[in-house]
Amino acid sequence: METGFPQADAEHDFLRIRRRQVLSRLAAWLRHEPDDVSEILPFDEVVSALGRTGERRLGLQLIALETVVGSVDRTKDFDRSFRPRSPRTRERWERLARAQRRGETIPPIDVYRVGGLHFVKDGHHRVSVAIALKLRTIDAFVTEVTTKIDPNGIVHRGDLITKDLRRVFIDRVPLRDKALESIEVADPWSYAELSQTVEAWGFRLMQHENRYCDRETVARRWWSEEYKPVVRMLRQADLIGNRTDTDAYLQLACQRYRLLRTHRWDDEVVEHLRAHPTR
Repeated sequence: METGFPQADAEHDFLRIRRRQVLSRLAAWLRHEPDDVSEILPFDEVVSALGRTGERRLGLQLIALETVVGSVDRTKDFDRSFRPRSPRTRERWERLARAQRRGETIPPIDVYRVGGLHFVKDGHHRVSVAIALKLRTIDAFVTEVTTKIDPNGIVHRGDLITKDLRRVFIDRVPLRDKALESIEVADPWSYAELSQTVEAWGFRLMQHENRYCDRETVARRWWSEEYKPVVRMLRQADLIGNRTDTDAYLQLACQRYRLLRTHRWDDEVVEHLRAHPTR
């Protein structure tokens, strides 16, 4: 319960939020949750995984605190909910909490915006205090960062792996628009395998035509001359099943060498593909 005295209430606020942070860690341990669930998202890793293309200042805005999910350089001091991870921030934290309770003017924070997410550049303690006091919004100077990959879908630190693998795939196989949208894999690690498959196809293409093709040309021709026709045949042969088109294509492409070596393509091979889609 609040006492009405800013000093005492600020002290209580800090102890309460620290207790919740420790209880959250204990609950995660009991549930065997991955470590990254409670980790604050690191700005540098996010934009690196997404592929930074530029930025622009948007000025002072009112942003929702629930969209503040990451930090530029203070990932060790706060958890994902901006609760202090140690008592060493207590003095500064309580000073801001007292000022907030007294109604004093609190300077806006400074954030980077990536999609609908915000990453704190300056003002971590102010965000922590605002969340502890159950505020919904906060004033912020916003700088918008644009990226190659849509940041939607990033929830935990581990989600950056998925985004990074797709970004690398796009760098190696620079498809555009409809072609890129058609590429979908169930396992993000398949992007690396698919990149190698496309590059190998491009190498054979250049050998056959005895001329060099850049990555854009290889990607465009692979999609139209290889990927689309093969997926169409797989559909006609009823070999897609519950997989995505890309997963079905990749599994068949990985079996190409074996098929060329054995010269077999009969009912037994087809049934093997249906029964063992990942082998």
